[in-house]
Amino acid sequence: MAAFNEPDLLEEDFPVSNEQTALLSDDQEELDNQATSLQAKLAELNRAREKLEKEKATVEESRRRFSEFETGREEMLHEITRSVGLLEEAHMDSQREAEQMARTLNDLRDALLKVEALEDIDTQNNQWKVLLTRNLTTIENARMELNSARLKWVILNGEQDSSLSSSMEAEHSSPSGLPIPASFGQLCLWGLALTWPILLVGVTLAIALLLKG
Repeated sequence: MAAFNEPDLLEEDFPVSNEQTALLSDDQEELDNQATSLQAKLAELNRAREKLEKEKATVEESRRRFSEFETGREEMLHEITRSVGLLEEAHMDSQREAEQMARTLNDLRDALLKVEALEDIDTQNNQWKVLLTRNLTTIENARMELNSARLKWVILNGEQDSSLSSSMEAEHSSPSGLPIPASFGQLCLWGLALTWPILLVGVTLAIALLLKG
């Protein structure tokens, strides 16, 4: 029986195993390089996506503020113009509060002028964000002036002025401060209420005279 040399047997049976191993190693290295390259590209895409999302959020916020500016300006122009008209009418009817009302009126007129002076925002201007912030601040100040005026003057809230209510009550009162009867029946009842003590005294005297007689 012939003896076999184990190293010789392996070399004869697997003559290309080293070449296959080298090829597999090269393929693995290539795959690793591709994976690394793909991961780098994916990270770059993620950074680009995050940047776009931030830019989108900035644009959406700017659109919201721009819409708030447009709506606020129209609201202030309408509300303050209406308030100025109401206060001017009340100022003519109530000279007692003319000085205080005039101060509030001047504040509202000043706020109205500032709102009317607001200009449209040109987004091509490098300073458009600063201008938008400034306009929104002007509108907020105008709103504060309007709210302060509404706290001072109930007429701006659609309520009846207390001085007007007092004058209406005075029209239905007598010079002595007593209310005027609204009907003839009420007048008769008032007359009876005022004269019944005299009638009671007269009846008492009549009964006393009859008993003595």
